[in-house]
Amino acid sequence: MLPGAVIGWDLTAALVLGDALGVPPAAVAELLPVIEAVMVAKLNEQMEHAHGREEG
Repeated sequence: MLPGAVIGWDLTAALVLGDALGVPPAAVAELLPVIEAVMVAKLNEQMEHAHGREEG
């Protein structure tokens, strides 16, 4: 937990969701870390921008 930032997803829940959607577990395990990394970075960028804390 980090106040004001996203550090990751609940991967157990994401794996269960993938299973419920019929996505093969090997595909979820391969793709999820890459998707998570991009989404975490983008969410943190949006939160920084919304709070006036732009990098640079």
